[in-house]
Amino acid sequence: MELDRACAYILNKLKTELPDYLHYHNVGHTQDVYAVAIELAGLEKIADHEKKLLFTAACFHDTGFLECTIGHEDVSCRLAHEILPDFGYKPDEINQVCAIIMATKIPQQPKNHTGEILSDADLDYLGRDDFEFISDKLFSELSLLGVVSSYREWNQIQVAFMENHRYFTNTSRALREAKKDKNLKLIKAKL
Repeated sequence: MELDRACAYILNKLKTELPDYLHYHNVGHTQDVYAVAIELAGLEKIADHEKKLLFTAACFHDTGFLECTIGHEDVSCRLAHEILPDFGYKPDEINQVCAIIMATKIPQQPKNHTGEILSDADLDYLGRDDFEFISDKLFSELSLLGVVSSYREWNQIQVAFMENHRYFTNTSRALREAKKDKNLKLIKAKL
């Protein structure tokens, strides 16, 4: 598996081909998820082969946005099956990458530890200091897509989402849960 080459290829594709209105689901988000996945994999003590599969899934998890917004995870898996053989990935490895990608589908339902890590990495920002900045990017994107029509509606959606969200790994719970609770209180105060 040529992880570095595969990720460089897909990150360049995302950078050059994603629509401009994707203010949140852009190459920056993918790079952020990748970086958090690296951190969590180390702290959760994941084996090297699993790390490669996890990091590949992190790079490919939102590639479906190249074609659509609804059902993008399925498209991400199709693209992984089309692209990854050129980088030395075997069919079974690609299937494992896709299982990790599918763990990020909302509502998140990871089936294994690597799926838990990618799910946590994907929503890591909920429990960070840059939450409001990133949340505003997602609001902007969803507004342009016609999903939300007002900031108040967005805050109501965020409250419901965050109240039902949970981090899966012990590491993410320890690092992010308390700040996520504070961020949730800040949103509730706006309503």
